[in-house]
Amino acid sequence: MTARTSIGAPEAGDLFAGITVALVLLPQSLAYAEIAGVPPAIGLAAAALPPLVAAFFASSPFLQTGPVALTSLLTFGALETMASAGSADYIALATLLALVVGVVRMTLGLLRGGILAYVMTDSTVLGFTSAAAILIISSQVPTMFGTTRGDRGVLDAAWQTLTDTSVWSATSAVLALLTIVMVVASPRIHPLFPGVLIVVIGSVAWSRFIDYDGQLIGELPGGFVSLSLDLPWDSVRSLILPGIIIAVVGYAEPASIARTFAAEEKVPWNSTKELFSQGVANIASGLAGGFPVGGSFSRSALNHLAGARSTWAGGLTGLIILLVQPLSPLLEPLPRSVLGGIVFASVFKLVKIKRMVDLVSDDRLHSLVAWGTFVATLVASPRVERGVLFGIALSICAFSYRHVRYRAVRSPVDIAKSAVAHLRAENVPQPEAAGVGLDNL
Repeated sequence: MTARTSIGAPEAGDLFAGITVALVLLPQSLAYAEIAGVPPAIGLAAAALPPLVAAFFASSPFLQTGPVALTSLLTFGALETMASAGSADYIALATLLALVVGVVRMTLGLLRGGILAYVMTDSTVLGFTSAAAILIISSQVPTMFGTTRGDRGVLDAAWQTLTDTSVWSATSAVLALLTIVMVVASPRIHPLFPGVLIVVIGSVAWSRFIDYDGQLIGELPGGFVSLSLDLPWDSVRSLILPGIIIAVVGYAEPASIARTFAAEEKVPWNSTKELFSQGVANIASGLAGGFPVGGSFSRSALNHLAGARSTWAGGLTGLIILLVQPLSPLLEPLPRSVLGGIVFASVFKLVKIKRMVDLVSDDRLHSLVAWGTFVATLVASPRVERGVLFGIALSICAFSYRHVRYRAVRSPVDIAKSAVAHLRAENVPQPEAAGVGLDNL
């Protein structure tokens, strides 16, 4: 298969890929909204326009944009102390944050800041994604067992839920377990088997048939996306720093995805153009009332497998989500524990403790970076962006130590050139690391 990077006209492969990915994005958008701390309906707003508009600016024909676990977790970390999750104020801040992230990425794109694709080394990504996956799974534990987190921290709430069986709902736990089994097993049936969609439709039908009285996703307004700029603009100053962090840190995932497929298919890829397209996508999400979005490895891999030929595949995915939004109230009986199971199945493989342990004997310096990032991310929860920034700083220190220890540095220019070369070398896509980004279902 030879991919085309220009928008051109959609082909049959783009249409099939767009429909296939949309069937997965629909339930995933509801689940990832939960991670971000916003109602599921907001996930639908973030799943429609962003991939549609990004298609006109993207460089990779395979990258699928929309709600993803990593950016959702970063969003929650940025807003958790500013407003109550799920409240009207929180939703408005999440929407404004998407605009801030979009403006930052577009600006960096115009300044040809594609070098950001190489900021996070493999060691930093390994430690951060492992810790972030643990935090994401922990955030869903109360939901999967039919209880609530309350005011406790993510890890504390998960521990309290797991150790206090009196609060468990057997029905919720069984639904979550069945969801996990179905989603994990579906690729073994066929790579294109829509396990996520089947479990969602089955759960909705079962819930409606028995009039299930457990936790449901609740009201979904339906209707098409409405654009608005009625936002708390006086809070922009408070969102600039987290917006910059999410823009930079969150870009590492779509950059890694696009770079991996570009190398595999031997097609050109422009990291600066991709950065700009991700900025446009976040602007669209903010205008539509969504939250910050990014590139999804699982949906991008599915897009590639389904035969995408151009960026139109992502555009068609967004268009399909946009057109089915009036039917979203049909999903109101969906048990929340099913969404928790979807999230669990999407990220559990990203806890790479064994790889981190092996790294201790393979390369102690890189091991220090990975483990340092891992611990810092868990300690900093819910402000996980601090953990990744600590990891980047550790990586720079490790490079500097190794450079000074083994090489003679003659000028600051030499240092800068060597640093860029080091970061590029660290991030050359390897087969075993191709799915390092969060949302690795």
